[in-house]
Amino acid sequence: MPTILGQNQYGKAETRVVKITRDGATHHIKDLNVSVALSGDMEEAHYSGSNANVLPTDTTKNTVFAFAKEHGVESAEQFGIHLARHFVTSQDAIHRARVRVEEYAWERIAVSDAGRAGHSFVRAGRETRTAQITYDGERWEVVSGLKDLTVLNSTDSEFRGFVKDRYTTLEEAHDRVLATSVSGRWRFHWTDDDQPMPDWDDSYRQVARHMLEAFAETYSLSLQQTLHRMGARVIDHRDEIDEIRFSLPNSHHFLVDLEPFGLENDTADGAVYFAADRPYGLIEGTVLRDGCEARIPVDLTSL
Repeated sequence: MPTILGQNQYGKAETRVVKITRDGATHHIKDLNVSVALSGDMEEAHYSGSNANVLPTDTTKNTVFAFAKEHGVESAEQFGIHLARHFVTSQDAIHRARVRVEEYAWERIAVSDAGRAGHSFVRAGRETRTAQITYDGERWEVVSGLKDLTVLNSTDSEFRGFVKDRYTTLEEAHDRVLATSVSGRWRFHWTDDDQPMPDWDDSYRQVARHMLEAFAETYSLSLQQTLHRMGARVIDHRDEIDEIRFSLPNSHHFLVDLEPFGLENDTADGAVYFAADRPYGLIEGTVLRDGCEARIPVDLTSL
């Protein structure tokens, strides 16, 4: 039976590159995990095994390292743009490049000896920054994001008025702990070189700030409501962003039964909870600027 080759791509995944910039005694670190996927005229590599149009994946790895030295790492997005443009414009057979970048933050260690402070670092573990850059020779798509941003409200959250059937055992909560580990991706309005390019680092900082402020300021009747408030605040305050999508696991916190020990748990001075890691509710959704089309994949694990 005849077959037809469908979508295909190849590249080098998870190249770990650490760029240290020395400014006298003060050093700077950019710590990245870079994955490159290339597609184009690659049919013969599949049909006959011909590698005439195949740029080796080892070459893509080497390019990542060389570009980190030649161009530096201004931001995850800018580094990905340099790489994607290079692969598409330098190889006739490559029509599309997708570059994914994870960035891991480091902070300087404050020490009494000022001479050491400039080159001693501790890993900053609040969240992992992400970026995906796609280029087809004409149009750009930049989707930035973050993952593993853990947040918690110890009050100002309810969950009640929900549907109940014969399998429902959950009691209504008029005051509960609301916690989640935020995975978010947002797509920029910037799509071609004729448009002014956003300030990628400032945009990232401001988006993260608006998400956190919306989470903290929302009296939550559901995690769905909180998700929408977080996304709407970003869209309302950041003109460069057209779409944002969240995946929010509901990290349940259950009151511990302390009555067997003669203790009342939930009192005015506080309470003790069991933090359950699974199973968990998973709340996901996209918030769009009016008139824009959703393009971020529903399943964020594919980003």
